[in-house]
Amino acid sequence: MQKSKDAGVQKFLTELKAFDSDRYKIVTQARALVFAAYPAVSERIMYGGIMFTLEKDIGGLFVSKNHVSFEFSNGAAFKDPEGLLEGVGKFRRHLKLKNSTDVKAKEVAFFVGQVTVK
Repeated sequence: MQKSKDAGVQKFLTELKAFDSDRYKIVTQARALVFAAYPAVSERIMYGGIMFTLEKDIGGLFVSKNHVSFEFSNGAAFKDPEGLLEGVGKFRRHLKLKNSTDVKAKEVAFFVGQVTVK
């Protein structure tokens, strides 16, 4: 696990690992993809999850009882040939990740790679 520079995020990750190892694995896999694509990204706790920021917020990971939601701030503009993104708002779209294999199956890296900052 990549240690966070943000104390709140680090506490969140430590507690998640202790209480829900399945969701922890999903979060750490998805987080690693974000940092691989955008080494300068920063993160903080917001809305009960991890929010990622470049010049502005690009999305975040939010843990619920049955899944981890990867929210993309401008996901409505993403290419989604397989129809994997959910949501109908003007800007945001999300992926529901129910297990660690969903990180690959739902093409998280493909969508993370489409993040733009304007």
